[in-house]
Amino acid sequence: MMKITPVVKQLLIINIIFFIGSQLVPVSYEYLALFFPENPGFKFWQPLTHMFMHGGFAHIAFNMFALYSFGSTLEHFWGGKKFLFFYISCGLGAALVNFAVNYYFYQDGLNILLANGFNKADILALLNEGKIDTRWQQILSVSEFKHLTEAYLGTVVGASGAVYGLLIAFTFMFPNAELGIMFIPIPIKAKYFVPVYMLLFDGFFGIFGSSFLGIESGVAHYAHIGGALFGFLIMWYWKKNQFNKNRWN
Repeated sequence: MMKITPVVKQLLIINIIFFIGSQLVPVSYEYLALFFPENPGFKFWQPLTHMFMHGGFAHIAFNMFALYSFGSTLEHFWGGKKFLFFYISCGLGAALVNFAVNYYFYQDGLNILLANGFNKADILALLNEGKIDTRWQQILSVSEFKHLTEAYLGTVVGASGAVYGLLIAFTFMFPNAELGIMFIPIPIKAKYFVPVYMLLFDGFFGIFGSSFLGIESGVAHYAHIGGALFGFLIMWYWKKNQFNKNRWN
C-alpha cells in the first residue's frame, strides 16, 4: 500500500482527536455536529466541524481507512494544498446539498401545516422542545411528517461526504484500478465499483429504502451524494481546464 502522505496523516490525527474528545465530552456534539440552519443549535462553524465528528468506532474506522487508502494516492499526485482544498470542498459540498434537500422537506411539510391553520412560531416552539403536535400526523403523510421532523431536528456528522469526493476523484484518475472488496473474491475496477456502489447504497437503499423496504439506516445519504457531486464537478473542471496536456489515461 502507498505510504501515508503528510496532509492525510494530519487529517487522520485531527479526526481521531475529535473522536476521542467527543467520547469524553458528549456535549461537544451539540456544538460541532451539523444542525439544520433554522434550528437554534446551528452554528456557522458546523459545516466545517461536522466532517471531523463521528457517531461511533465503526463510523470513524471506515472513513479513516478510506481516507488513508484513496487520499494518500491522490495527495501523492496532487500535492498537499490541492488535496486539502479538494477534501474540504467536498465536505462543505456535502453539507450544502444536505441543507438544500432538508430545507425542501422542511418547507414542504411546514407549508402544509400553515395551510391548515397552524402557526409557524408554535410549530417551531414545539420542535425546539423536541415535541410534536399529534394533529400534525393527521394532516401530513407518514413520509412528510418524517421528513419535516428529521430535517429540523436531525444532525449530521462524519467525513463521509469528503471521502465520497475522494472516491470520485480516484475513479477519474485511475478508472481501471482494481479494488479488492471484502466478501467479494474478484477485484472490481473502480469505474464499475464506485458508481454501482453509490447508486445502490445511497440511491436505491438510501433514498428509497425506507419507503419501499422499511429500512431506516440513520445515514445522511444526501450528504454522501453531495460530496460525490462536488467531487465530480471539481474533477470535471480540473480535467477540462488544467489537465488537457497531461491525460490521465
